[in-house]
Amino acid sequence: MASRLESDFAGYQREPLGPTRLFGAPEPPSLIDRIAFPAFVIALLFLSFLGGAFVILSNVYPAGKLSDAYRGGKALVDKIHQSRDPLTSDFWAPERRAEEGVTLHDRAEAFPGYTLYTSGHGSEAFLFSMDGLLVHSWQLPYSAFWSEASPVEAPQPDEFLYWRKATMLPNGDLLAIFVATGDTPWGYGLVKLDRESNVLWTYYGRTHHDLDVAADGRVYTLIHEMRRKTFAGFPQLTVPRLDDFVVVLSPEGREEKRVSILDALVNSDYARLLDRVAWYNKHDFIHTNNIDVIDAEAASVLPFAEEGQVLLSFRDIDTIAVLDLEQERIVWALRGTWMGQHDPDVLADGRILLFDNQGHYGRGGWSRVIEIDPMTGAEVWRYAGSAETPFESKVRAAQQRLPNGNTLITESTAGRIFEVTRDGRIVWEFINPIRARHPEKPDQVILPIVSWAQRIAAESLQPGFREALLQQEKERSSQ
Repeated sequence: MASRLESDFAGYQREPLGPTRLFGAPEPPSLIDRIAFPAFVIALLFLSFLGGAFVILSNVYPAGKLSDAYRGGKALVDKIHQSRDPLTSDFWAPERRAEEGVTLHDRAEAFPGYTLYTSGHGSEAFLFSMDGLLVHSWQLPYSAFWSEASPVEAPQPDEFLYWRKATMLPNGDLLAIFVATGDTPWGYGLVKLDRESNVLWTYYGRTHHDLDVAADGRVYTLIHEMRRKTFAGFPQLTVPRLDDFVVVLSPEGREEKRVSILDALVNSDYARLLDRVAWYNKHDFIHTNNIDVIDAEAASVLPFAEEGQVLLSFRDIDTIAVLDLEQERIVWALRGTWMGQHDPDVLADGRILLFDNQGHYGRGGWSRVIEIDPMTGAEVWRYAGSAETPFESKVRAAQQRLPNGNTLITESTAGRIFEVTRDGRIVWEFINPIRARHPEKPDQVILPIVSWAQRIAAESLQPGFREALLQQEKERSSQ
């Protein structure tokens, strides 16, 4: 029989018990407990973000270190991305037209000669006839150029480099500038080769973009390096920064002079041009992309220039300028209607011809080639594209005024070189024949850029080299 106690609880429904707890075991976390700790972590991160933002915006310690860490991390990510495959770099671009080689040749109106060009596919330069026959070439991989004397301690592989510019001398010798993708600084050096691609001398400074050879054989070129020099009154020129220099080399390749371009601009009457620094500069604030020696002929038609000075182009402040190498000062500068320009050349009448990469608006593409009066800034001639014949190279590119008045134009991103008359008719055209498939977009055909081209009259060459080219041209035409 059930006890009285049991009967008293008969039918009583007790609340279900939870798990048996051991003595001293903690209570399980409540909902508030579960929310509080993540909220604390988020709040701590948010406060750290606010603190970092305050430090950066107030430019107080350790703003510089935080900024350097961020930029270093971003640069590393960019380098990893750009170093995956050379075909994904900006040395290659989508094919615009399927044609290859010389596609047009009006023998009556085109200026005769050989055309020299460099291609973004590698460290190589080609010389071909008006009909597109290859008559000579030069090659040198960077791995055969590099030595421990180079400031490039860990160079990119050969397939990530090409010759940004090559200049041929009358005897067939060649000067060429190595540049890389996926590295900063990207200037990798300058080499002089003979006509058989044997190395005559090397210069291991970080040369980039351009070079010019004076009448006495000296070589004028551009180098860049990272600097931490600051300038009072120019807080936008933050550090570390990629700065440009003009370097003068002896005919044998020995450095004779070096001038800081940024110092020369800051210490001139034109310093406030630095207020125009572009947002996309990547701490390469002026981005010098051209150097031409002002010889006696050019000085005679330029009232503001003297023999021995150099004409420069600063892409990221849309400026062309004259640098006096003795004074180490900019003595003349001009901004116009152009944007991101390349390759200003002084013409025989004192006008300046340049490639305006981004200054054309409306149909036909961003680019144009313009001839200006440097005394007034007035435009006196232009070539621009149209809906039927688009024309655009947002970066790089060049032009050359030919002796017959025509203009040879290098449309870099299109891999195209063409010659136009004064009234804008195309009388000769060449499209880089090298092609590949984009590794990440198999349906897309790409071709390497053409950053530089030059028409060379046969009569300007030394007789022995000229005869060798003519013989090669005959042999190729008979095949």
